[in-house]
Amino acid sequence: MPKPQETAVYTHGHHESVLRSHTWRTAANSAAYLLGSLKPHMKILDIGCGPGTITADLAELVPDGHVTGVDRAPGILEQARAAADGRGLDNVDFAVADVHALDYPDDTFCVVHAHQVLQHVGDPVQALREMRRVTKPGGFVAVRDADYAAMTWYPEAPGLEDWLDLYERVARANGGEPDAGRRLRSWALAAGFTDTAVTATSSTWTYATPAERKWWSGLWADRTLASAYAERATGGGHATEEQLRDVSRAWREWGKREDGWFAVLHGEILCRKAA
Repeated sequence: MPKPQETAVYTHGHHESVLRSHTWRTAANSAAYLLGSLKPHMKILDIGCGPGTITADLAELVPDGHVTGVDRAPGILEQARAAADGRGLDNVDFAVADVHALDYPDDTFCVVHAHQVLQHVGDPVQALREMRRVTKPGGFVAVRDADYAAMTWYPEAPGLEDWLDLYERVARANGGEPDAGRRLRSWALAAGFTDTAVTATSSTWTYATPAERKWWSGLWADRTLASAYAERATGGGHATEEQLRDVSRAWREWGKREDGWFAVLHGEILCRKAA
C-alpha cells in the first residue's frame, strides 16, 4: 500500500511561474468567506500553505492567537518562513505535514483552512476527515478550490480549449480532481459533517484589465512550457512539446486582446464541527 501522500502528485510544482500566482494570493482575495468567522484569539492550521502569503495574513488577523502553516514540500516552507519574518510576525510557525494523516491531536485548532488543496490530494474525503478531527468542537473547517471545467473566457480561443482539456487530463492522471469546487459540499458530507453544518458558497477571480490579462496569460504561458506540469504533460504522454508551445502561444495571444476576459470559479465550504 502506498503512503497516503503518495496517492496524488502536485500537478503544478513550485516553478517561478507557479509561485508568481501563489504569492499574489491573500486572505482577502482567497479566503473572504472565512474572515467574518475569525476571532483574535483563534488557533489556526493552514494546510498547503505554499509560500505563506495567506498564512501571514491569517496570523495578522488573530493577533492573540496562533497560526501553523503546513505543506508537504519542505522547500517551499523556507519561503513561507521568510515571508512571515519579513512582516515581523511572531504568532506563526511552519511544518511539513500530510493532510491525509495530520500529526496533531484531536480537537487542537479553532479553524483548519485549506486553499486550492483538495483538488490535488489522493483522497479528499479522508483529508476532510482529518481536518475535522483536529478541529475543536464549535470550530470551523474552511476549504476553497477552483473548478476548472467552470472556468470561462472571452473571446473564444481554440488553444485555450486545448489547454483546459490537457490540464484536466494531466491532473487526473496525477490522482487529483481538477473540478473540485463543485464537489466540496459532497465530500464534506461524506467526511461526516451534517447537512446543516456545511455552508457552501462560491466566488471568482476575474482578469480583465490589460495588466491582469498580461499577468494571468503570462504565468500560464510560462507554466505550460517550464513547470512540473509541463514535464508531467510530456512525460505522461498527454502532449508533445510542440503542442505545449501551441498552447503557450494561445495564452499570449489571448492576453493581448483588448476585449479579453477570464473568470475562475471557486467552490467554498465553511463547516462547523458539532460542539
